[in-house]
Amino acid sequence: MTFDSDTYMPKSKAPKMDDLDYIPADLSPEERSELEEIRRRKGALFLEIQRLKEELREAIIEVEGLESSTEGSKTLQKSRHVAMGRKKFNMDPKKGIVFLVENELLRHTSEDIAQFLYKGEGLNKTAIGDYLGERDDFNIKVLQAFVDLHEFTDLNLVQALRQFLWSFRLPGEAQKIDRMMEAFAQRYCHCNPGVFQSTDTCYVLSFSIIMLNTSLHNPNVRDKPTVERFISMNRGINDGGDLPEELLRVSVNNISQFLLYFWANECLGELKNWVKRLNGNDLVFCFRSAVSVDPFYEMLAARKKRISLKKKEEQP
Repeated sequence: MTFDSDTYMPKSKAPKMDDLDYIPADLSPEERSELEEIRRRKGALFLEIQRLKEELREAIIEVEGLESSTEGSKTLQKSRHVAMGRKKFNMDPKKGIVFLVENELLRHTSEDIAQFLYKGEGLNKTAIGDYLGERDDFNIKVLQAFVDLHEFTDLNLVQALRQFLWSFRLPGEAQKIDRMMEAFAQRYCHCNPGVFQSTDTCYVLSFSIIMLNTSLHNPNVRDKPTVERFISMNRGINDGGDLPEELLRVSVNNISQFLLYFWANECLGELKNWVKRLNGNDLVFCFRSAVSVDPFYEMLAARKKRISLKKKEEQP
């Protein structure tokens, strides 16, 4: 027996996930909220794309009109230099910045360079991450200014991490990631005072969430961490105390359904390989420095030890 699909379920009546009013009946309240947030972001992205298309069209018209005049030629030359500077930056971030500064297209201040990287127009996200991760004093100032451009007020930690990690790609060197996540933790705690006892707590939990994202969405990790294991592995990180279980459960559920960032298997070169080598009970975010000599273990173990020592010092 065959059915005419249009007779059985007319296309106009068949529910679709793209329909703005359609919400599957089997979704939990958290899933419904997440679906609404995704649709809101989708709408905002669509409007942004339309705006960029209109700006591009206007820019093309403007360039075509400027080419016929001397002043227009100067403007066109400047635009070409900016495009060349962006290309140089994507090949070698430091040389690109030097080129833009020497051609008076960018001021050599941490605030101006941070704004340039934050806008990210025509810039490679990997190159942005490499530049922000450098340990030179000036680069560290740029990193701080870059992080300060992000507004994390009233966002939960997963939402803030998504926003932060969307603006660049984390480099593969542990020391660079350490500096960037330290700056993120300080900014998040500044925007949301009282959520965590200290920036150390925010730092450790942020790392846990990043590792959780990689473990859950990396096909090479067969033994996926459960909510209970994640809660257990993060006990005592809040200045010796435990974080609310609900906060940790929401984080796991959120990450299990939606990637923290879309290039999970393309960046974190060292981290991706470390996760592959782990067995079921020794996932990256359990902070057992004795299991491995990898830098991530050392960083997280040292940070957790500092939290424990600080708690002991405060005890009478």
